Amino acid sequence: MDNETLWDVIVVGGGPAGMMAAGTAAEKGAKVILLEKNETLGEKLLITGGGRCNVTNSEFDNRKLLAKFKADGKFLFSAFTQWSVKETLDFFHKNGMATKVENELRTFPVSDSARSVRDVLVEYMKKYRVTVRSNAPASDIVREGDALVGVRLKNKKLVRGRSIVIATGGTSRPDTGSTGDGYAWLKNIGHTITLPTPSLVPIALKDAWVKKLAGVKLEGIKITIVQNGKKQSFAKGRILFTHVGVSGPTILNMSKDVGELLKYGDVVLSLDLFPAEDQGTLDIKLRELLTTNNKKKFQNALPDFIPKAIAPVVIDLSNMNKDIQCSNITREERLKLVGLLKAMPLHVHKLLGTEKAIVTSGGVALSEVDFKTMRSRLFPNLYLIGDILNIDRPSGGYSLQLCWTTGFVAGTAAAKKIE
Repeated sequence: MDNETLWDVIVVGGGPAGMMAAGTAAEKGAKVILLEKNETLGEKLLITGGGRCNVTNSEFDNRKLLAKFKADGKFLFSAFTQWSVKETLDFFHKNGMATKVENELRTFPVSDSARSVRDVLVEYMKKYRVTVRSNAPASDIVREGDALVGVRLKNKKLVRGRSIVIATGGTSRPDTGSTGDGYAWLKNIGHTITLPTPSLVPIALKDAWVKKLAGVKLEGIKITIVQNGKKQSFAKGRILFTHVGVSGPTILNMSKDVGELLKYGDVVLSLDLFPAEDQGTLDIKLRELLTTNNKKKFQNALPDFIPKAIAPVVIDLSNMNKDIQCSNITREERLKLVGLLKAMPLHVHKLLGTEKAIVTSGGVALSEVDFKTMRSRLFPNLYLIGDILNIDRPSGGYSLQLCWTTGFVAGTAAAKKIE
């Protein structure tokens, strides 16, 4: 990389958005260089979805898909009209990666490995001769007068280019290199930046007993956010207990609301383990269990009614004698247990930080981006994609779809600019 080479397109950031943008621009005829600060590409991509990589969400109706982005969805229509879920799946299938659809249309590689996704992108760039420079951390975008002319590396070398695509990501999981470098560069040249905060992030609890359930998953439960005795919102889905609290897709999607409420006081997550049953129906079923197992100890009968892993915790929370014979359980004790199973309290301590966040909220103001091309409205040869943008989205494949869409649109537009 000498100072004299003039690249058609410089892509800064070798994550999913950057690799898609680089490959797309090169496929369309541009001479492309991708600069990555890490030794390997896609380090954060490799840990998404627990290493399985939730590559997209198989919702083919763009209106329904973009509704998940809430108010930010209105900015995305023009980009998603050009490249959306169908195009994403066609791209990966055409390049030899089969996919499968799971709960809530979450879509994964059949291999259950994020490496399959990265391999497709790496081969795509290789096929169209993208020049990849790893261990090449950038330090700034270089401006001469009113024009952007390239990217300065930390070793002081200048990489010159006609167009620059910034795909440096947010601040979640900084251990993967996602340290928000691009925010400072963009602020320095006049872009409005909302400081990033953790968005999809696990929740730490005050309850000491949670350590006993680390690794336990509960499916199909209802989770209600409660503050000052008032129900704020609820969702149904899956919860994963960790050694410090709770995680899982449903929890991640509720975390931002929990974080907002914590500013005003204590927050409780109330778990309904039987959302399909009202208290009366649940009481009848529990009576039947106790009658059928009338000679058994309570601790031996309860795992027939609720997941075995959480039965000891439920017994402790109910303050019942685990050795009591089922036939000796009183009506008052039984109704108290029903109430606990319908509203098991988890006392929130805090949200975990950016080091554990899946994505962050914050970034470049959306009004400063032309989403038909992903071009900056301040500089005609600057493109902004992926997590650098201030776009909220839920867990479920939406973050990566945003990367594929914005990467394709920016790569296409940047290549056209050289024609």
